[in-house]
Amino acid sequence: MSMSTIWHGVLPAITTPFDADLAIDHAFVAQHVRWLIDNGCNGIIPCGSLGEGATLSFDEKVALIRTCVEAAAGRVPVIPGIAALSTDEAVRLARASADAGCGGLMVLPPYVYSSDWREMKAHVAAVMSATTLPCMLYNNPPAYKTDFSAAQVAELAAEHGNLQAVKESSGDSRRVTALVALLGARVRVGVGLDDMVCEGVAAGAEFWVAGTVNALPRESVIQFELAKAGRWDEAQALYRWHLPLLRLDTVVKFVQLIKLIQQEAGMGNERVRPPRLELVGAERDEALAVIRKALREKPVV
Repeated sequence: MSMSTIWHGVLPAITTPFDADLAIDHAFVAQHVRWLIDNGCNGIIPCGSLGEGATLSFDEKVALIRTCVEAAAGRVPVIPGIAALSTDEAVRLARASADAGCGGLMVLPPYVYSSDWREMKAHVAAVMSATTLPCMLYNNPPAYKTDFSAAQVAELAAEHGNLQAVKESSGDSRRVTALVALLGARVRVGVGLDDMVCEGVAAGAEFWVAGTVNALPRESVIQFELAKAGRWDEAQALYRWHLPLLRLDTVVKFVQLIKLIQQEAGMGNERVRPPRLELVGAERDEALAVIRKALREKPVV
């Protein structure tokens, strides 16, 4: 089977910008998407967890996806996160994404209801069968309380020709190794945590679904490319600088923190939709100290 070329490089999971009324700021979405692509990103992933997908209505998601497709203008694929409370809604969102001109789908396990393999498999199978778009399965056991083993991914891949990639966010680089060993010729593996990019690439990951890239695309792309080229001394030097920020992607308030980095970097604002609230007090001060130190010490790349 010929491998799709969309699963490579840095694929930003984009934040969803809100105006003062907490409506989606579509003009900023378009500007942000173009800026990320100009800085070397290889795809755009709206409607993910970092994009506050759980607080967006179905119609808002479709409108956001259409804005991203228009802004990307065919330069890179738009690969929306397909997450919903019901399988029916996930299938409808997948079809709407195909109609909007998306290049692929990031398929999430069932939201909120986390059960056994039979039910997980039926849900993601329905989504993958809904269109002919290439699909990336998203495995994030800490967040979604479901875990796709390498053997289960192999079972899905045998039944769904359009399952072409896995975003591995368990936090265990051995899972990347296991997926590459079992499926490397059939399914591309990507690292889904910001503070595991070098480890993930060393284990065989071909792409990075990234978060802090929303504020630092050039540094993120160079970080990934150095690791991919095996230039480990240079990659590690950049990684050491980047790590305090990358770690902000893997905590409960990662959305607030990454939006705060964007605001400090001059590309976005910190507004979030409830139940999330903007950071305040000592928590905000501590985050700003980390962010400002990193931005002051940003290497010239």
